[in-house]
Amino acid sequence: MDIGVLGALEVKVRGVSITPTAPKPRQVLAMLASRVDRLVPVEVLTEELWGSCPPRSARTTLQTYVLQLRELIAAALASQQGAGDREPQDTGAKDVLMTLPGGYRLAGSEGGCDVREFELLAGRGYRAMDAGEFTQASALLRQALGLWSGEAFADVRMGAQLQSEAWRLEESRLCALEQCFEAELRLGRHRELLSELTVLVNRYSTHENLHAQFMLALYRSGRRGEALHAYQRLRATLVRDLGLEPSAHVRRLQRSILMAAPDSPAASVPSLTG
Repeated sequence: MDIGVLGALEVKVRGVSITPTAPKPRQVLAMLASRVDRLVPVEVLTEELWGSCPPRSARTTLQTYVLQLRELIAAALASQQGAGDREPQDTGAKDVLMTLPGGYRLAGSEGGCDVREFELLAGRGYRAMDAGEFTQASALLRQALGLWSGEAFADVRMGAQLQSEAWRLEESRLCALEQCFEAELRLGRHRELLSELTVLVNRYSTHENLHAQFMLALYRSGRRGEALHAYQRLRATLVRDLGLEPSAHVRRLQRSILMAAPDSPAASVPSLTG
């Protein structure tokens, strides 16, 4: 089984898509895929589908959605057999989507899962950062970030459970982005980062670390005035929207840029991590 949730939902069994088009079964599959190889309790699925006010028929309706998913799985398994697979097929739909006491479990077997791959690559990238291997860290983190094709579960109607998982994944993506940018700033790639950071600071208007990296990239690209303007825009947004001043490390960076002469070398302004 191959599972993709970092963008549009795509689940394949032996290369054949089992992703339904109907919103509710699609939502159930997304929940199962988000916890692949783990039990997903009926109560969790019910809350995801109907919130705190499920209908009386919730359990029966959920069973219907599971049955529809199993029909898609069975069709995928049968189509592979029909395509000339001569090996015996011992796995049935109920082995892929299992009913267990209290809930259901989607068996990932040995297939791919983009979330697992992302977390593995990002973890290796973080360890390379800790070891000061910035080129390797950049390559690994770029590879991890390349697995994303949009927001997690982009084409799935999300309830509270999936929304929480989508937020968790987005935080993981932002962490990987920050570490990737830090590695690349240390490698002197400040000009190459400007277009990417420009988009992100507009999207995440109160994200201080991204703004600090943007300021540093601007300054090191000889755009000191724009770096100072970026700080003022961040400060105005934080005060207006959150009632907060920028954090100490962003204020220190702003002072360093402010005190540096316009033609001073970039090395006179410290890196975000010193």
